[in-house]
Amino acid sequence: MRAVVAMLLFPVLALAACQREERDTRPQSALGSGEQPTPVTTLEPGGQRPPASDNKAASFEANAFHMSEGKRLFGWFNCSGCHANGGGGMGPALMDQKWLYGSSIESIHATIRDGRPNGMPSFRDKIPDDQIWELSAFVRSLSGNAPSSAAPQRNDDMMAHPSENRMPDAATLGKSP
Repeated sequence: MRAVVAMLLFPVLALAACQREERDTRPQSALGSGEQPTPVTTLEPGGQRPPASDNKAASFEANAFHMSEGKRLFGWFNCSGCHANGGGGMGPALMDQKWLYGSSIESIHATIRDGRPNGMPSFRDKIPDDQIWELSAFVRSLSGNAPSSAAPQRNDDMMAHPSENRMPDAATLGKSP
């Protein structure tokens, strides 16, 4: 008799043990249902071009004095340690037309200020902003993107021929002193 009762109770207990627990799908996040998370920064690698800040770029880009100061700072901060006088060492070359993050002075300024992944450190709060703008103007001039009103700032020994502002005037070529 006990065996019959055990045989009848076993399937009932087995079915009771197979019942699954019911749960809600996923608990709601702390933001609620329709809210988006607040972005921490607008900086995106290789993303959109950084906005011009108070037209500061134009005052540095077309000024030969700022470019020459940028040239001095390029040597002072040992930028050639990575960029090898603009020709590219372990860092990218600065004298060609290939720019990973944009060739505008604003993009170059953002690169120096905020750094880039895989090698370029950030110089924010290490170099004053005006000096970063001067470096940006000089770096832009290395690839020949400087405005024609500002003198090219490449070293003559880096070029295959003398720069345009070092060549004698066409009117004085045929005349002797």
